[in-house]
Amino acid sequence: MALPDTREPALPTARKLEFTAAEIGALAHLYRGEVYRSTVWRTRLDSTTNWSVVTTGIALSATFSSAEASPLPMVLVGIIVSVFLLFEARRYRYFNVWRARARLLETDFYVPIIRGEGVQLGSGWAELLAKDYCDPRYHISFARAIGRRLRRTYAWIFVIQAVAYYGKLAIHPTPLATLADLWERAAIGPIPGGLVIVAGVLFQAGWVVFALVTIRIEIASRRERRSLIAMG
Repeated sequence: MALPDTREPALPTARKLEFTAAEIGALAHLYRGEVYRSTVWRTRLDSTTNWSVVTTGIALSATFSSAEASPLPMVLVGIIVSVFLLFEARRYRYFNVWRARARLLETDFYVPIIRGEGVQLGSGWAELLAKDYCDPRYHISFARAIGRRLRRTYAWIFVIQAVAYYGKLAIHPTPLATLADLWERAAIGPIPGGLVIVAGVLFQAGWVVFALVTIRIEIASRRERRSLIAMG
């Protein structure tokens, strides 16, 4: 006859409240790895920014090489720099993954240790970091990445391009005298100058609106996150 099972049911394992010395050492190596990866992707961001600066410089040199030189290079470089901005936004999304992990370790792991409070697990940072490793994903959208790079770097490049382009129309080959001269100088082949000017204004205004909209999204996202602000 089978005897009844008198063993007591296993109690759930209590959640560990601190790391061992070996685990803290492993986290230190993990932090070094995340910093290294973020540094590598930061270098890639600098590369696309350098491409934009160099191509803008070449366009400026070609446009102002003589009074008779065409302003068309400044128009073309605006399109090229926009493409570089999209490339850089894609790279920024990757960079932000490694940056966010390293920043989370700094603010929620190292800072309490430096303050003498010891490792704090109650804020949920360990679970958030573990989830990010188990289910990796981008922390920001492509639009937000474009907005960040636009506000921090590319807005200044676009401003320089716009000032250079309209400055070229105003002074070369002679100082602008009438509005008709402006339309004539801005014309590109069969495309009327007025249409080119309007397209340029809309192009620049579009980036301004995009920057303002995405910064509002950024502010709303930060309010939602409240704590653990590094992951975003």
